[in-house]
This record gives sequence, C-alpha cells and structure tokens, in this order.
Amino acid sequence: MYLTLTAWPAFGEWILRRRLARGKEHPVRLDERRGVASVPRPEGPLMWLHAASVGESVSLLEMIRRMGDEWPELSFLVTTGTITSAQVLAGRLPAHCIHQFVPLDIRPWMQRFLDHWTPDLVVLSEGEIWPTLLTEVGTRKIPVAMINARMTERAFRRWRFAPGAARAMMARLDHVQAQDQATADRLLTLGLAPDRLEVTGTLKEGSAALPHDEAERQKMAQVLAGRPSWFAASTHEGEEILAAQAHKQALRSWHKLLLVIAPRHPERAPGIVAGLRASGWKVAQRSAGEEITSDIQIYVADTMGEMGLWYRLCSVSFVGGSLVEIGGHNPFEPAALGSAILHGPHLVNFQDIYARLEAADATRQVTAATLGDAVVTTLEPDAAARMAHAAWGVCSEGADVTERAMDLLLAMLDDVD
Repeated sequence: MYLTLTAWPAFGEWILRRRLARGKEHPVRLDERRGVASVPRPEGPLMWLHAASVGESVSLLEMIRRMGDEWPELSFLVTTGTITSAQVLAGRLPAHCIHQFVPLDIRPWMQRFLDHWTPDLVVLSEGEIWPTLLTEVGTRKIPVAMINARMTERAFRRWRFAPGAARAMMARLDHVQAQDQATADRLLTLGLAPDRLEVTGTLKEGSAALPHDEAERQKMAQVLAGRPSWFAASTHEGEEILAAQAHKQALRSWHKLLLVIAPRHPERAPGIVAGLRASGWKVAQRSAGEEITSDIQIYVADTMGEMGLWYRLCSVSFVGGSLVEIGGHNPFEPAALGSAILHGPHLVNFQDIYARLEAADATRQVTAATLGDAVVTTLEPDAAARMAHAAWGVCSEGADVTERAMDLLLAMLDDVD
C-alpha cells in the first residue's frame, strides 16, 4: 500500500520501458498495462479481484472456485502486476475466470480499463490501494471491498505523510476484512469508518493445498527412495549460500541428505547453480532436465507451479525471505502438506501467523548459524511429524476465513442488483 506518482502517460511509458528492459514486463501483453484489454468482456455480472503478485493471487483461487459454484453466471477478472503471477495462474484459474495485467495507476489508462470491463464489484486483496483506481471506481459508483487486508508499519508511515489523501482513500472502501488487529488499528487511524471494518484473519489459511502432479510425485519419490531431503523454499539472494552452508553441516549427520532449493524468482537459477558449482557442490538443475543421481547434493527446482510437489516430498522445509530482510513467506503452504517448518527472524509480512505457529510449537526460528543444527534435529521422524501435526492444527483454525470473505462479496453483489 503506497502513494502513486504515476499521474501522466509519458511517465508511465518511461516506467514500462525500464521494467521491460529488466525483464519485469511481458512484451506481448504490455498493452494490458496501458489498460488495453486483450480479450472481450464476458456477458453477465463481473467481479474484478486485484492482487499484487503470486501469493496474494493464489490465495484467492479457492474462494473464486467456490463462488463460481454458488453463482454459475458470475465471471471473474483477476489482475496482477508480475510475470511470475501470470505464469502460476495460467494453469490454475477456475472456470469463468480471466487474467489480465493491471494497468499502471494513470488516469487515461485506468479509465480505458474500466470502460472495457465495467465490473460490478471491485475486490482489492492485501495492501493494494491505488489512488487513481479508487477515484475512478468511485466516480462510476462501483462498490469496493478490501479482503485479506494487511498494512505494514512502513506503509502506514507513508500514508500518514498525506492524511487528507489517506482519508479520501479510506472513504472509497465500502468494507474491509483485515488480517490482524494491527492492520485494523492503522486503517482506523487513517480514517476508515469503524462500521466498515472487521478482523477476520488471513485468507491464506482457507486456501486449498498447493496442487501437484501425482505421477511426478510418485516418480520423484522413487528417485529419492531411502534418501532424506529438506527444502529451501522461496529463497532470496543470499539465502541459497546460507542454505548450502547449513547443508554442509547437516551432511555430517545425514550422509545421503539432499537439499532442494526453489528460488522465489526462478530467473536467478542459472546464477545460483553456477555459484554452487564454483563452491564445489554437485548440483542438478530441474529446468535443464538434469537428473538427481546418487552423487547430487543440491537440486535447484526452478520450474513454475511445483511448490506443492516439493512440500509433499520433503519432510522439513525452510521458508525463505526470512534470513534476509524480505519479511517472510506463507507458512500455511508447507503446513497444509505435512512439512515441518523452519524460518528466520524476518517475518514482518506474516508476524501474527508465525506467532501462532510458534505458540503451538509448530515451527522453529533459526539464524544463519543455527539452520544446519535445526535441519539435523528436525529431520528426526518424530520431530518432523510432531511439528507438522501442530502446524496443521493451526492451519485448520482459520478455515472459515474464506467463507466469511465469500459471504461478504456475494452480499455486496446482491446489493448491486
């Protein structure tokens, strides 16, 4: 959640050129970022749901599927802003669901987008508040809900520099379901009316388990038969070398141990593989079709949409973005699939969730120095099973979050009619 400076198309074009040059925009679908639709609008009622990137958008899918079952004539437009999110969603969108890249928050581009799609309800996920979007939607008198809302302290401080703009944006939100009380308090301070706010927990708790290819799971289970493995999931720059150092320590106790690394941004994989090989590791890369032979020590799993496969295969998972100052990633994904969870201290994105997991003894916090020890002890079957069972219990507590979000959105659509 942050203020936008993209007020003019010329500035927007400059931003798009820079992002395209850095590989952050889809060259064939770049016009979508200018508000030019690439597909026709479906007939009938349309709900527009916007999420920033992969985790936020995936957390919406179970809710969309269930709403579609209840209201078959309803169509869904899901927008995101990253190439990775589009790749992940490509094979997972439920029926009657369209993906588009969200236009930059520039008035002519947002107007063009809204003129084409004419949504009946706008749903913002987590912290995606854009001033031009909300202004244009308000002009058209389209109701707006924010679900799974989360506002960090940093974003809150930014909005406090512009209290008038913050109050104006809060007035555009018809109803907000916040993940936690800290977010609720910040939104109230910025001017959100109390009768438009409720604290429901995170939608990620009610998400369906990550999908997988069962034939591939059976194949990889045979490859790994009799060989323990642990998973470094959604790692960021700097964490791969820390995982490798921890792996070196763990190999002293678990001699056949395999480390599987799935970088958060798969395009980094060639550099990761080269760096590990230069350090003397025997490495195989999944996207290159390289096999896990008996001498392979580290497997870089850099293919999209396979996190569910590795969480199912590895009894212990380190969730990345937490040993470096990223803020952590979703622990409910491994929790739902029976993988014991390790994490670093940087958890601002999921602070409340990890606190609940730690209170249930369902996860273990590590540092770069203690990760190796934690892998060794957590790999013990009793330890991994106990932590995984406790994590599943915490995960199950929030199953009604999806139901509450559905009830809200369908009721708002009914009011539109």
